[in-house]
Amino acid sequence: MAESPKMNRREHILQCLAKMLESSPGQRITTAKLAAEVGVSEAALYRHFPSKARMFEGLIEFIEDAILSRLNIIMDEEKDTMARCQLVLQLLLVFSERNPGISRVLNGDALLGENERLRSRIDVLFAKIETQIKQILREKTLREGVGFNLDEAVLANLLLAFVEGRISQFVRSEFKQKPTLHFDEQWTFIQQQLLRS
Repeated sequence: MAESPKMNRREHILQCLAKMLESSPGQRITTAKLAAEVGVSEAALYRHFPSKARMFEGLIEFIEDAILSRLNIIMDEEKDTMARCQLVLQLLLVFSERNPGISRVLNGDALLGENERLRSRIDVLFAKIETQIKQILREKTLREGVGFNLDEAVLANLLLAFVEGRISQFVRSEFKQKPTLHFDEQWTFIQQQLLRS
């Protein structure tokens, strides 16, 4: 029972960090500024997280859990190749739009000058997502007997690059250009091209 308030404080620190990433686009977050936002001393921050890198790791864990668990649900509930692809791309764009500060972590903007392992974790997350998209595309051949003319790895990379571009535009526009803007029309076009490829 004594562990619960500690976990709540950790979550509160991470929420404040995400809020600061959203409200201060382009600015580096210092532990002093974060401590002031949380309403505690820097020493109190370090009682919950041994370093600022660990705070960012906490945000990355939230991102991984949220995205990968929803990806698994899509894979369980949807069997159509094109619908799966659409839902995966939409998941990433909606997640980014609902979590503007965290979008800065996703596109690496907030990690400039931070520990290299943080950027590596984001790279690994995107590699997992790309592998999942590639698998979705490959399963079309197994289920329908008809695949794509282009290699599935090339197509998966293209689809992920589209999402990463939208997230980068969102961050660059200081969260004004929504990642989901025109997604339905863009997906219709992308799907037509995929089915022709």
